[in-house]
Amino acid sequence: MPDQQELRPPDKLDGVHVLLTGGTGFLGQATLEKLLSAYPNTRVSLLIRPRRGVPAAQRLESLVLKPVFRSMRERIGEAEFQRAVSERVTLIEGDLGEVTLPGDIDVVIHAASTVSFDPPIDEAFATNVSGVVALYQALADAGADPHVVHVSTAYVAGMRKGVVPEASLEHSIDWRAELASARATRADVERDSRRPETLRKLAGRAQQQHRKAGPQSVAGAAEEARQEWVAKRLVDYGRARARSLGWPDVYTFTKALGERAAEELWAGQGHRLSVVRPAIVESSLRHPYPGWIDGFKMAEPLIIAYGQGILPEFPGIPDSVIDIIPVDLVVNAMLAVAAAPPEAGSPAYFHVGSGTRNPLPFRDLYGNVREYFRQHPLPAGDRGHVRVPSWRFPGAPQVEFMLRSGERANALAERALQRMPGTERTQEWMTSVHRQRTTLEFLRRYSDLYHAYTQAQVVYDDSKTLALHRRLAPDLVDGHGFDPAVIDWACYFKEIHTPAVTELVRIQRPGSGRSARLRAPSDLPERTDVAAVFDLEGTLVASNLVESYLWARLSTLPRSRWSGELAALARSLPRYLRDERRDRGDFIRAFLRRYAGAGEDELQALADDVLGDALLQRALPEAVRQVRRHRAAGHRTILITGAIDVLVRPLEALFDEVVASRMHAAGGVLTGHLQEPPLVDEARAAWLTRHATNEGLDLTGCYAYGDSYSDRPLLELVGNPVAVNPDPALYAHARRKRWAIENWGAHARGAADVMIDTLAVKRP
Repeated sequence: MPDQQELRPPDKLDGVHVLLTGGTGFLGQATLEKLLSAYPNTRVSLLIRPRRGVPAAQRLESLVLKPVFRSMRERIGEAEFQRAVSERVTLIEGDLGEVTLPGDIDVVIHAASTVSFDPPIDEAFATNVSGVVALYQALADAGADPHVVHVSTAYVAGMRKGVVPEASLEHSIDWRAELASARATRADVERDSRRPETLRKLAGRAQQQHRKAGPQSVAGAAEEARQEWVAKRLVDYGRARARSLGWPDVYTFTKALGERAAEELWAGQGHRLSVVRPAIVESSLRHPYPGWIDGFKMAEPLIIAYGQGILPEFPGIPDSVIDIIPVDLVVNAMLAVAAAPPEAGSPAYFHVGSGTRNPLPFRDLYGNVREYFRQHPLPAGDRGHVRVPSWRFPGAPQVEFMLRSGERANALAERALQRMPGTERTQEWMTSVHRQRTTLEFLRRYSDLYHAYTQAQVVYDDSKTLALHRRLAPDLVDGHGFDPAVIDWACYFKEIHTPAVTELVRIQRPGSGRSARLRAPSDLPERTDVAAVFDLEGTLVASNLVESYLWARLSTLPRSRWSGELAALARSLPRYLRDERRDRGDFIRAFLRRYAGAGEDELQALADDVLGDALLQRALPEAVRQVRRHRAAGHRTILITGAIDVLVRPLEALFDEVVASRMHAAGGVLTGHLQEPPLVDEARAAWLTRHATNEGLDLTGCYAYGDSYSDRPLLELVGNPVAVNPDPALYAHARRKRWAIENWGAHARGAADVMIDTLAVKRP
């Protein structure tokens, strides 16, 4: 047992060599800063692995620029700070198990951990169990005998009630067997995801949602759905296994097994081991400055959601204790533990929380946050400010009923809107439904994830931690203490923590709770190596194939027969609508059959005499202006349409190139068939790809304008996509992709009377 003499951590750790893992994380950053700022003779070896193509050295450069070091920089100056980092911090690049550790390490602070409570089971085990095994194997290989401070979590105790002692966990779980099973799970799930019944279900769903965009879009969506299925399945494996053994989630389960591995592989081999179990770690109380926090942790998403008015209720028990502890108190406790090693082979355990000394009931946390947002409400754009809800704490069953009812209603509304025309009102409804779905998904995720934490009826005994704190020299208590009794919760939440976590939201979303809609560019760069590609119907003109046919057909009939023709067309519309929903090409082929028997010359004469005027009157002024802007900027302008070429001849003057369908004829009479397949969905993207290669166009600089989800492949191909008068499916996709969205020609929509008036004048 360590002696009970006065404890001075900076002196005890003076000149020692510390290995720190997890130094880029929230707790690791705070630990590194404290070691550099308050332990001037301590050397730190920092283990960092490359991530997403970013070398470890570059990650270290980014790390020392973070706000956590701001106070130290200001106090000692930039030159001295850089000297301290260069002389006292040694980078070890790579993963545990791949690197060789120095043999002169005196203390290890193992703070590396997964940052998610609910990751896929194999990922959780890889970090929290395999990482532990690799660490102790690397230490053994280096011949080192350091005191290891193993950072765990108080919630390794699992789901239980009552007092949890500062001691080794009482369970008989075989961590090796669980690790082996978790490693094999991904292969099992990947195999299951490729079973015919699973693939057929995913492909069928993708076909329903994406067939208008083309077969490759369907295939891509099906594969994306399979990968999502694998990820969700692996998350479910972890959650189910953890809860079946008494833990709330795979994070706490794997941290518990990591402790057992550390006990066996390090303390069991005659080394010194201390296990530190923080509760919910949040923003700093004092150091490096009040409110310092790096990213959103456990409570922050809920606080922000509540402040934004999207958390009407939560399944928490008002009198349950939320065990929150500021990060600087945790760091102080870890370094005090590091300075007081236990006897070899006899691990020591320390709970670092507030639940025993300074309990915070859930109702008080809610009350403090609510009072803050009532005094400092978040902006709601032109609607003023957000009014936060009042919770009644109805209990988990009632909240679950609310969630399920909302999810069902939202799904029904979304399906209904998908079948409606793409008007501005429909877009407003779609935006509202999407926002509601996002809210429900948020509530579902955090309700499931934090249910156990907000209903906990457990107390983590911290008598050993308090005894260690009381050993601190009196002159060190203010700067190195970790007694949670010093926290004034009302002050902490209303003046430190909540202001800190809402500041980022205020900066990112000034004046509005809604994401701004991007618009099509009007100030276009002058270039000759780009093209602007326009769809016709709904994008350039407020008409469609049906209207074009009617213009042609009615112009050949006396007005007395118009009603009969309209009735005949109306009887066929349900079939055409089914074709349109299934495949744009099928609709074009089916509808153009109505031209069978018409004479080529007659149709051409009609187009020149009657139809051209009607088409030009249906052109959208905003679209025409945008085409002219592109031409003025030197861009190649292209019209791509499934309409037949004869009917779009009046628009040729606007464009450098018109790509349209051509009808097949025999002996001067139209057969009702096309000369070649129509350019729709993916065929348009393929045509533009070949055209860009032949003409030397830069697709990343090109523009495309379309109104239908079938235009998605074309829009995704270019660097500047614009959804014009989009149908509901394209509108939702454009919002997700942050594409420009335009509603052009509101004055022209529903103006079929223009066509009727024109025909009446031309053919009385």
